[in-house]
Amino acid sequence: MRIPIQVLVYPVRRNEREWEFLMLKRIKSRGSFWQGVTGAPENDETNLEGAKRELFEETGYRSVTLIQTDVSYIIPMEDRWIDIYPKGTVKIPEYLFIAIISQTIPPKIDPVEHDEWKWCSYEEAMNLLSWDDNKRALEYVQKYLGDITIK
Repeated sequence: MRIPIQVLVYPVRRNEREWEFLMLKRIKSRGSFWQGVTGAPENDETNLEGAKRELFEETGYRSVTLIQTDVSYIIPMEDRWIDIYPKGTVKIPEYLFIAIISQTIPPKIDPVEHDEWKWCSYEEAMNLLSWDDNKRALEYVQKYLGDITIK
């Protein structure tokens, strides 16, 4: 049974001109849509620990600056998930994290979950996303990144 909590991690890196966002494409049997890193904390993990583990499992990135934001929203329960969440679950909160990636190596995606990846500009990443909540979260990340300086 999955804990009815989700984490969303947007991996970001800085090139010479702008911030780039790592987008992952779900395999066909899981919807074939683009997103950041998503998953749920396991056992007694905190949301931060779950986000860190999910980032590593889905990208191979371990040595990052992981920022826990104050942003969260509710995902309504869907019938297709009824077997993976505890009985009576009607909503799933999703919490936003930002992972600043300093490594230059490409991500190592898990082929059980994703079949493509790409580093994108903000505009391209926004155009790839399907859900309004994910778009609002990415908009928050873009604004947050505009307020920090990386040396």
